[in-house]
Amino acid sequence: MIDATQYVGAITAAQGGVTIGGQRVPLEDVGVLLLGNRASISGGALSLLARYDVVVLNCDWRGVPDLVGYAWSANSRVAARHRAQADLSQPRRKAAWQAIVKAKILGQQRNLEVAGLHAEARRLGVLRREVRSGDPSNCEAQAARVYWSAVLGDPEFRRVPGADDRVNALLNYGYTVLRGFVIQAVSAAGLWPTYGIWHRNRSNSFALADDLIEPFRPAVDHCVVTLGPHATLDERDVKRRLVAVTSVPMGSSGTTVASAIYDFASAFALYAEGEKDVLDAPSWSPPPNSLDASFPYLDVGEGEDG
Repeated sequence: MIDATQYVGAITAAQGGVTIGGQRVPLEDVGVLLLGNRASISGGALSLLARYDVVVLNCDWRGVPDLVGYAWSANSRVAARHRAQADLSQPRRKAAWQAIVKAKILGQQRNLEVAGLHAEARRLGVLRREVRSGDPSNCEAQAARVYWSAVLGDPEFRRVPGADDRVNALLNYGYTVLRGFVIQAVSAAGLWPTYGIWHRNRSNSFALADDLIEPFRPAVDHCVVTLGPHATLDERDVKRRLVAVTSVPMGSSGTTVASAIYDFASAFALYAEGEKDVLDAPSWSPPPNSLDASFPYLDVGEGEDG
């Protein structure tokens, strides 16, 4: 991750990298570039970022991302996959959404278990088993009410996208960064981001990304909780830690959140084309040492890969 939200000046292209403040930054291991509203960027730098598949997140005056830029897909099956998405049958859409909701609730359940909230975790386990094709009973929302009340210890908390209270602001920031990775993965897989599974708002250009992001949200939730009750977006280190969620292992497998996102987008592409009969959605599991001071997103230096 390159955090240039505080940089004032021009960002230009360099050999295999970009130049920020006279310093060349290589792009081989960079996943995200955060831009502030006082920086400018050259067309050459944008082309180079696209070549290296770096997601560009423009941030407002608060440092909260408000625009995403990503490279056009070079996948050789783009046309076929777009047609497959458009033709995906309603039963297969509903089955895919069922798998996604169950994976999301399982990740939430594991967050509660790590926090020692076993009664609430069991309630989520029951709801997860009740999720049917298309989630007609809206188990996702039922689980969210139990989950947020328990994990934050605040029965009055409401998850409201765009809200600016402390916790919602942290979640909004972390989810926006995560969404940038999902958008990039959708494009890399040759998928069309407008064709969603469940999200279908006609003004949403990234409906599919908003579907596929769901199993990964508990990773951001876990980070927000570990940041403590006083963390705010006014602290630059807090933003770095939220971005670093993408480099955290999804669980004991060692696969990072970012890698799992790309794998999931590829799996959905195969599912849409009929190459997979069942969509296996990944589920978040906090690593055993995730509450220790040595955990990766609790100590992230500036400029590290996100």
